[in-house]
Amino acid sequence: MRVDGAWRNLARALKRLESAAPISRHRYSHPHAPILHSPVSRCFRSYSDEVQQHQLSSDLVRIMEQRLSAIEHRNASLQNLVNQPEASPADYARANKELRKLSGCMDLITHLRTKQKEIDGLKSMMAECPEDKDMLDMVTEELRQAIDEEKRLQSLLLRSLLPKDDADERDSILEVRAGTGGEEASLFAMDIFKMYERYSYKKGWKFEVVEITESDLRGYKEASAAISGSGVYGKLKFEKGIHRVQRVPVTEKSGRVHTSAVSVAILPQADEVDVQLRNEELRIDTYRSGGSGGQHANTTNSAVRITHIPTGMTVAIQDERSQHMNKAKALKVLCAKLYEMERSRIQISRSKLRSEQIGSGDRSERIRTYNFPQGRVTDHRVGITHHAIDDVMQGENLDVFIDALLLRQEMDAVASFSSSQ
Repeated sequence: MRVDGAWRNLARALKRLESAAPISRHRYSHPHAPILHSPVSRCFRSYSDEVQQHQLSSDLVRIMEQRLSAIEHRNASLQNLVNQPEASPADYARANKELRKLSGCMDLITHLRTKQKEIDGLKSMMAECPEDKDMLDMVTEELRQAIDEEKRLQSLLLRSLLPKDDADERDSILEVRAGTGGEEASLFAMDIFKMYERYSYKKGWKFEVVEITESDLRGYKEASAAISGSGVYGKLKFEKGIHRVQRVPVTEKSGRVHTSAVSVAILPQADEVDVQLRNEELRIDTYRSGGSGGQHANTTNSAVRITHIPTGMTVAIQDERSQHMNKAKALKVLCAKLYEMERSRIQISRSKLRSEQIGSGDRSERIRTYNFPQGRVTDHRVGITHHAIDDVMQGENLDVFIDALLLRQEMDAVASFSSSQ
């Protein structure tokens, strides 16, 4: 059976995870055991084995065919809708958006249907010339190759049918807040915020600061940014939660190690189609920005506070000198918050399998510990410890944790697909 590009990508992710030395394995295997016995390898092997079993399952193929037929029918209905001149702009936009999401799957279905017709033709040829050995041998080999290709396409389609987060390709709003730990928490919040800024630049993403509220020692009590690029939310969504730090604060004179915490929120940015804000639902207040005084004091009402009356949600921005720019930023953040609120409401009503397997990312969860005296970073959800904390804080090697969580997500998606049959 051929190995398709999807599994090769996962294999490369696995290799990158396990080659990013040094990664601790002491909690899962003998310290001298080969790297193939790491938990990530076991996850990947069981995942690949399950997919191969699915490819051989006639019951699963039958269920897939039912879903593929439904997708083909839905695609035809959407095509008909966008071709109707009386369609409203909102309906047209929604239909086009769904068609774009279906396009990749539809391409695979088209290739699969072509290959299945080819297989039927080859089987007919075999039935027509049972006595012609040379012809039979040639057709048999072509049939074998065609069946292998059919299985490859079915494998890709299985992966495309697995439950996924529709927001993965969206841009994101990053919010970092200092938690327990006083000034040390604020200083670490600044370090975490800059870590994601460096990571974004390394990924080729655009990182735009939205708002920063500084502490007395110039740490960050709160900081937010808009991150734009390819697949930003899909990469960063598992970063939300409590990040714990253990180190000697700059304010500590006796050299004792303190433990502080920072909360990170990752919100998918909303499109106008997703969230429609009505003017009558918004209360917009303007006021003078706070500053360091002197020539930096703001003498105009450039700061903006927007309140969404139905939910009581408030966003205040004073980062820019222009009232117009602050208002635009505030509306972007408000839309993201309202969109995430609706997503959360829907997710709560669905199966809790994903949150049980990976963790919901709720801010009450401690997801990662940064231990500076021992120079290590540990992600508690996947049990991976990376012994190069300085590199992590510089935005390097975050993919060690992110890729492991994405592999876990793929495994969970397979389990969810299987259990729904």
